[in-house]
Amino acid sequence: MASAASHCSSVIFAKRNILYNIAVRQSRLLFSTNDATSDGQRKPSQRIKSQKNPPRTDHLSWEERLADVVTPLWRLSYEEQLEVKRKHQQMILSQLAGHLTGDPQGSPVRGKLGFPVLPVLPSPVRDGYRNKSTFSVNRGADGNPKTVGFYVGTGRKGNIVCVNGDHLLNMPEKHKLVARCYQDFLRLSPLEPCLLFHAGGHWREVTARTNAEGHTMAIVYFHPQGLTREEVAAHKAELVEYFTLGPGSVCQLDSLYFQESGMTRCSHEESPYQLLHGQPHIYEEVNRAAAEVLYTTVRHLCFPTPEDGGGTTTKPGGTLLDVCCGTGAIGITVSPRVDRIIGVELIEQAVEDARHNAALNKVLNCEFVAGKAEVVLPAVMSQLSAAGGGPLAAVVNPARAGLHHRVVRALRNQPAIRRLVYVSCKPDGEAMRNFRELCCAPDPRKKLWGDAFSPSLAVPVDMFPHTPHCEVVLLFER
Repeated sequence: MASAASHCSSVIFAKRNILYNIAVRQSRLLFSTNDATSDGQRKPSQRIKSQKNPPRTDHLSWEERLADVVTPLWRLSYEEQLEVKRKHQQMILSQLAGHLTGDPQGSPVRGKLGFPVLPVLPSPVRDGYRNKSTFSVNRGADGNPKTVGFYVGTGRKGNIVCVNGDHLLNMPEKHKLVARCYQDFLRLSPLEPCLLFHAGGHWREVTARTNAEGHTMAIVYFHPQGLTREEVAAHKAELVEYFTLGPGSVCQLDSLYFQESGMTRCSHEESPYQLLHGQPHIYEEVNRAAAEVLYTTVRHLCFPTPEDGGGTTTKPGGTLLDVCCGTGAIGITVSPRVDRIIGVELIEQAVEDARHNAALNKVLNCEFVAGKAEVVLPAVMSQLSAAGGGPLAAVVNPARAGLHHRVVRALRNQPAIRRLVYVSCKPDGEAMRNFRELCCAPDPRKKLWGDAFSPSLAVPVDMFPHTPHCEVVLLFER
């Protein structure tokens, strides 16, 4: 049995929207054991919050109730889904327009857009598009505590039910197969599942990852409670035997990882991922189609060429500043168009993976810096100002919490940045605060001295069919 401890510096991703980190055509990027779901959807293992006055669902099957939570638009045609998303994004962006025109409420009625919002770019793949799924363990509708699926209900009301996800449209068949096999394994195991940490039990959730070639990684989470090391080792051996020689071999796992921890969530440093079987990594060689649409859009907006309707040369040159760069996908995608890419990312592990991915793709003009963007960025800006050179553009792809105000300040106060592309999965959240700070009049109190940006184009991209979510790519210019 091999250990993943020696490999994890190159296998762990920590970027929010890792679903898209494979978006370089004909390139290879690393998949890992540890990253956050960030595809605009709730993490499946989280309990679903109820609305204030939710419609009654007693007449619906458990499967329909789950589908309505995870994929709320599943009953609509795809054209109807895109229209719903277009209207929603139009309403959100009208709030920004309202702020820019002096309407403090950002009224959707009074805030007339002064920039175009393009139709939602459709996803070329509409079903089974998720490359990562995390399945919870809890009591099913029949009361069996060893049920693997997704939660419906709330802990506050005490009505949580775990429902199998075999019918969900956004779930790949391989993920569903891993979940079914894990459930069968749990029901054969003498150990109880860990539903509540204080109530004992051991088996927890399972994560399935796949790539376009069908390679599959499974990660099993386990609470050791009071078991000895020898006892834990015995149960790990049973898990390996089940998935390699037993009924679970039908999953044809390329990688089987195991993490034991007494914490709800923990990093590799806190509790190392253990490779029980197979390869430490799985790779993606062909882009996920929807991710390619997103990154192509970002590339065209950062450095347009004549074929995009802008620019004067086929390679504009200059520098792209990639803030919140994660594992480097945007920079690697844009690299053929520019002289230099500088990526800034908080998570050191992600920076190591970004460097690995750049080397894997034979990209030589990317450099990545680890640290808080609000701390690192001023020094990077000073370096760029001293070096001079061609045009400077910036792209930001932050988590839902948005950019730190000092990051906005650093971007705003760098006059060489004429184009800024902001990628947001939730533009009506904290990102709206960033938009206002980027576009407001100079404000010495906030140390915003640079000229204001203006929104000039919004491009919604549907990354998540059957859900109300989509990514919005906003171009700001000055």
